[in-house]
Amino acid sequence: MLEMILDLPVEKQIFYAVLGFSWTVYLWEAYLSYRQRSIYRTTTHVPQELGKIMDSDTFEKSRLYQLDKSNFSFWSGLYSETEGTLILLLGGIPFLWGVAGTVTARFGFSPEYEITQSLVFLTLATLFSALTGLPWSLYNTFIIEEKHGFNQQTLGFFLKDAVKKFVVTQCILLPVTSLLLYIIKIGGDYFFIYAWLFTLAVSLVLVTIYADYIAPLFDKFTPLPDGELKTEIETMAKSIHFPLTKVYVVEGSKRSSHSNAYFYGFFKNKRIVLFDTLLEDYSPLNKAGEPQPEEPETDEASSEAKAKPKNKKQGCNNPEILAVLGHELGHWKLGHTVKNIVISQMNSFLCFSLFAVLIGRKELFVAFGFTDSQPTLIGLMIIFQFIFSPYNELLSFCLTVLSRRFEFQADAFARGMGKASELYSALIKLNKDNLGFPVADWLFSMWHYSHPPLLERLRALRNVKQD
Repeated sequence: MLEMILDLPVEKQIFYAVLGFSWTVYLWEAYLSYRQRSIYRTTTHVPQELGKIMDSDTFEKSRLYQLDKSNFSFWSGLYSETEGTLILLLGGIPFLWGVAGTVTARFGFSPEYEITQSLVFLTLATLFSALTGLPWSLYNTFIIEEKHGFNQQTLGFFLKDAVKKFVVTQCILLPVTSLLLYIIKIGGDYFFIYAWLFTLAVSLVLVTIYADYIAPLFDKFTPLPDGELKTEIETMAKSIHFPLTKVYVVEGSKRSSHSNAYFYGFFKNKRIVLFDTLLEDYSPLNKAGEPQPEEPETDEASSEAKAKPKNKKQGCNNPEILAVLGHELGHWKLGHTVKNIVISQMNSFLCFSLFAVLIGRKELFVAFGFTDSQPTLIGLMIIFQFIFSPYNELLSFCLTVLSRRFEFQADAFARGMGKASELYSALIKLNKDNLGFPVADWLFSMWHYSHPPLLERLRALRNVKQD
């Protein structure tokens, strides 16, 4: 079999190597998921170590939830891999490029207007991806998440939100792509440096403006009211010289009952965002049983989402919220955010450098059906998505390992602030609220978990509590 492949033209070897590696990764992922599903199916009783942490009712709910998610992931993954394979085998990429050329020709643009054709191609490709992914997203939201009490959306809100996301994505993606293609076209021998600097600038701008201008298009952000919690957050930030300017509560509950917290911003302009579901039983914004004052609502989608009652979750008390934020601020204090940015940009520069070497290889284009032209956008897709796929898999695993290390370090930072007990109880509550299953197959968790399993984090905190 190997000799037959080696006797093929080089472009065929490239094509089958890409296809073979894609299925190898899929089968590896399927094997790992099978191992984890076996854990979900067989671990039906609370392990002794978890006896004081998790009651049997919550344990069973989390087991069934994760089992449903794993089964869904298997079928959606199989569909995605099959769809991608058929697109490659049937020449879907050159076909869509030809459709884009037909569209631009009708508006009077000749084939020399490659960037225009590229933008039409990108729009059609993202539209195809959105439409084929919609049934899976609907099933995940309105069957699985609904069944287990997390979904808070109506169908109308979901669809309007999907359209809004698509439009906003196009408004960002198309101008950025057109400028990137233009830079590559005119950049000369050192175009890869200019392309890398451009993508660096774009990523920094998006990180800066996302929470202030993009996220509010989808969610309502409210300043955390003055009170004990806000004062304690500000005091904690000052104690580690974190340049906090504002604290927001985001209305995540209109979509889901899952909870989260994060910070954003550069230099001396940091903001903290808390999901209302994290504060649900304790924040004055979400007191159970109390009617909220009605406000003028300009967003129909928001009113549709509120038409559905919220699912009451346990949430965290103020000391636990501070412990969670102590963990998040630990990422900042320990330089994790900066390190991730540096790694990302080093990777980006390396990829653009290799792209500059490979973009002139005609056989790469011929392998995927482009015998008469070598469009720059198609080159980016072939090289970054297909040729770099082995490297991308290895890098992803290394970043997952690094992320777990960072999480342990952030836990240790919160522990050093004297918040070990509060973080311990907060992790248990958040795991319960989000129906996280605390038992994991070692190989599955090693490959997939960007955060350490709950028991490993609790053991690290428990040892210090006992000391």
